[in-house]
Amino acid sequence: MRFRPVPVTLPGRERSDAAAILADIRRDVDEAILEAIGDMPARSLRLADAMRYAATSGGKRFRAALTVTVTQMLGGTRSMALRAAAAIECVHAQSLVHDDLPCMDNDDLRRGRPTAHRQFDEATALLAGDALLALAFDILADPRTHHHAGVRAELVLRLARSVGQDGLAGGQMMDLYPSEIISSAELIACLAGKTGSLIRYAVEAGILLGHADDQCNAGLLSFAQDLGLLFQLQDDLLDAVGDERVVGKALGKDAAKNRKNAVSVLGAEGAAQEAQRLLASCAKALEPFGDRAACLLELARFAARRTL
Repeated sequence: MRFRPVPVTLPGRERSDAAAILADIRRDVDEAILEAIGDMPARSLRLADAMRYAATSGGKRFRAALTVTVTQMLGGTRSMALRAAAAIECVHAQSLVHDDLPCMDNDDLRRGRPTAHRQFDEATALLAGDALLALAFDILADPRTHHHAGVRAELVLRLARSVGQDGLAGGQMMDLYPSEIISSAELIACLAGKTGSLIRYAVEAGILLGHADDQCNAGLLSFAQDLGLLFQLQDDLLDAVGDERVVGKALGKDAAKNRKNAVSVLGAEGAAQEAQRLLASCAKALEPFGDRAACLLELARFAARRTL
């Protein structure tokens, strides 16, 4: 019998506003990314085209939504949050471009369209990813992102750490070259790095751009940690039992390559139960914020029930 996960839910409103939150932020973040890439004739037009193709190809903007939502919840300004969100989405796009390359997952489709190296070529895709990563730090270091140099420096430092050896790159390496027998703790470390680190940073950026005390920070960071794991757990469930026509990319890749993920380590039912636990933990962490955190809770619910 094939297990098909039921979307994880919490008691409360039946209708989610997550789609509206994401759509509203997507429009503004895409504008910020396009402005940052620019259209200067002295630059390589092919490189700029590849960057735009990779970074504005209709993604959910989930990480951007976290940054903007946390910033506004904590009294920060939307314009600053949108710049930080654009930087985060540039890094996310870069990670996907490199992840799709022949030397990594060798994927032909991303979000229902040809991957960057298929649309252009492998060298152009590689350079577009490099340029998007550099652009992210450019955006964060610009005084328009925040008037205080210390805040900008902290944004840059934390992003560097979130994508490096102890973050995205380290987690991806664990995913590519896992232990022969992977434990639940190793699985969590891998998920926390390759996916959770950038989601956590999205919340951290909102904290830095807003105004919160240490107790609020701790609650939000706990929320971010659980949310990052929840998001990747749902990804692994989709890879195992999702519909390629809905998801817009090849599925079953982990099983085909004998890679370990949440489903192979915990089982489909175990992964779904862990996702349920993580969603409840996210809700618990947000309780002290009351109604102010309603949008964040909607985004967590979205992460748990998404089908793409």
